[in-house]
Amino acid sequence: MMEDLRWFGFEWLEGPDCGGPFAPYIQSERHLLYRVALERLFQEGFVYPCTCSRRDVQRALRAPHQGEDEPVYPGTCRPKAVGTNPWSTDHEKHATASFRASDVVHHVPTNWRFRVPDGAIISFTDGHDGPQQFVAGSDFGDFVVWRHDEIPAYQLAVVVDDAAMQITEVVRGADLLKSTARQILLYRAMGWQPPTFYHCPLITDESGLRLAKRHDALSLRHLRARGVTPESLRESWLPTL
Repeated sequence: MMEDLRWFGFEWLEGPDCGGPFAPYIQSERHLLYRVALERLFQEGFVYPCTCSRRDVQRALRAPHQGEDEPVYPGTCRPKAVGTNPWSTDHEKHATASFRASDVVHHVPTNWRFRVPDGAIISFTDGHDGPQQFVAGSDFGDFVVWRHDEIPAYQLAVVVDDAAMQITEVVRGADLLKSTARQILLYRAMGWQPPTFYHCPLITDESGLRLAKRHDALSLRHLRARGVTPESLRESWLPTL
């Protein structure tokens, strides 16, 4: 992957191959940082255990899910007791857990979901697409931050990494635009300042579908072998900036 990125024209000053002040740069070596963040979210009431499988979520939905984004979680495992909402704006105080998330043991696979503030409008300005607005609980629901196999989910890992590494600007693909709203909520829950975001247009095939492994799309390596140049790939989306 790093060879392909260098061929494409990327250069970086720090990373797993050259080190830097925020090492380690391999996520499997940063597991403790993610666990600490999960415990903090748990203690403050932002996450809860969920035993729902993907099939369970699909069955609970009234309409079939379409598209690439995850379906809105129906709230099956969300705590319903009074005083468990960390986003509450009234004078009600939620009880702080006296034990750790790792102490919660289930006999079935258990994920940890982040509770979103239903109805809250998450707004930000994207460097490419301009003003963006998503409604929590409608455009996206409670999302998984920790998987049952003890692996942090993408949403939590990137927020912890970017905050720890003092990242101020994030550039990534347009398919992650809605994920930014989720991650901004994580930043707020942790009391961290979110970076600015720039979502680039995706390279697509002849039919307009984004290049994805699930569709057996060509990788950078295959494009390179076919004689495609980095310049031609960059020019395919530069005019839209």
